[in-house]
Amino acid sequence: MPVYTNPIIDDNFPDPTIIRATDGQYYAYGTQTKRAGVIINLQVARSSDLIDWEYLGEGLPEKPVWARQSQKIWAPHVSEHGGRFYLYYSARPDGADFLSLAVAVAESPAGPFRDSGQPLLPGPGFTCIDPMAFDDPATGQRLLYWGSGFGPIWVRELAEDRLSFRPGTEARAVVHPSGSDDPADYHRVVEAAWVHQRDGWYYLFFSGDNCCGPHAHYAVLVARARHATGPFETYATASANPHTALLAANAHWRAPGHNCVVTDAAGHDWLAYHAIDPRQPTFDAIDDSEGYSRRVLLLDRLTYADGWPVVAGNSPSWQPQPAPVGQ
Repeated sequence: MPVYTNPIIDDNFPDPTIIRATDGQYYAYGTQTKRAGVIINLQVARSSDLIDWEYLGEGLPEKPVWARQSQKIWAPHVSEHGGRFYLYYSARPDGADFLSLAVAVAESPAGPFRDSGQPLLPGPGFTCIDPMAFDDPATGQRLLYWGSGFGPIWVRELAEDRLSFRPGTEARAVVHPSGSDDPADYHRVVEAAWVHQRDGWYYLFFSGDNCCGPHAHYAVLVARARHATGPFETYATASANPHTALLAANAHWRAPGHNCVVTDAAGHDWLAYHAIDPRQPTFDAIDDSEGYSRRVLLLDRLTYADGWPVVAGNSPSWQPQPAPVGQ
């Protein structure tokens, strides 16, 4: 039986999205970084088995016209529709002190992606980050989730062109931060939404608290609902334990979070996410704020019990594991 050992990409590859494109290959997308001295706005890698990755490099060669100076191009999510690929991400507009949601389009999963020409939704602050697009098979709605900055995770319907929000719709909060002063409560900040449908449930995976730096305290959390727009119940509420997490740190991996869910050829679900290797937490970053947070790409199997997703040990693996089933 093939095995693998984390990490699956041992370079800074934060905020991952992995999709399987219609060409049968898996594509991974990661937040802007500096690699071998060169700034890469959108990291792209390709694999046939989710384990061995070919680094393709730059997927967004031109920054948005409204964010030419931005070195904060974050949290890409890519989805494929009608032979086109839609990239949702966040960037800091030139001269602004906030981030905005953005959208770009490509004809190939590796890009080049081209921005739509204007922000999708501006700040304030860090509220408009971490977008994730989801087509609801039950209603046909094209939904976009996003949020952070001590605010809630939001959802709103996209227009048919996927480049704007549907006129007449409003954002709806689906998960709120706890408002707690407890430093052990991961729910003080909620962000990095990812929705996955399975067995009649919509699972909203999200991450909590502080992703980065020498005092990072981060984990993958989860909520569930019978409808894509909620109401969602968090596992913390269901278990009456505000400190609970689907995936939290161990001695081998710090601050695991910002996950996506990808399904292998056998129908098994896998949680891909970034984490900090305490043996090598720093790198030559774009700026000092990211320099302590070398976030590498990890993968662990998701199973389900009593209607909730489970990761073995509730923490990242560090020993050889059975590998996903490739194409």
